[in-house]
Amino acid sequence: MLKSFVLALCLFSITVCTVAQQRARDAGIKIGVLPTGTANAITDVGGVRVGHTTVHRSDSIRTGVTAVLPHSGNLFQQKVPAAIFVGNGFGKLAGVTQVQELGNMESPVLLTNTLNVATAIEAGVEHTLLQPGNEKVQSVNVVVGETNDGYLNDIRGRHVKKEDVMQAIRNAKSGAVAEGAVGAGTGT
Repeated sequence: MLKSFVLALCLFSITVCTVAQQRARDAGIKIGVLPTGTANAITDVGGVRVGHTTVHRSDSIRTGVTAVLPHSGNLFQQKVPAAIFVGNGFGKLAGVTQVQELGNMESPVLLTNTLNVATAIEAGVEHTLLQPGNEKVQSVNVVVGETNDGYLNDIRGRHVKKEDVMQAIRNAKSGAVAEGAVGAGTGT
């Protein structure tokens, strides 16, 4: 009896793990009414690029940062329409007020762990100020969201550094991009 239970539990676990790795559309679940693009990703939108930096230095350091750039130009000079909906008011979300007030965005969207939001803001400001044509810019609104990776990551160590954020921005590309346990999703 116990062997049958253990076997059933193992088979159930394998099935759950396999299903958990599928996307909703792969399982036949359609969200919304519009068809997906070829990659079924945000990068199907023309010009949108995504970059990741994964920081995995040991069993206790699993974190990272993800950058989403709406176009390849100077985002501060060529702002894009934007809106924000907050589904979980417990999360940290920097830059939300200006987006709600003005309806546009002037920086990459950065995602990182809870205690590295400030680091991502600093890197986003630096990225914007270094862009040609922004020599006289005196204020930048960087949009940064967080993921709490404190279970799999030493979150108190704040292992995402400014250079990691800059690397994610530099590495942003269109087309198919890595998904899952990469960038900001590494420790979550």
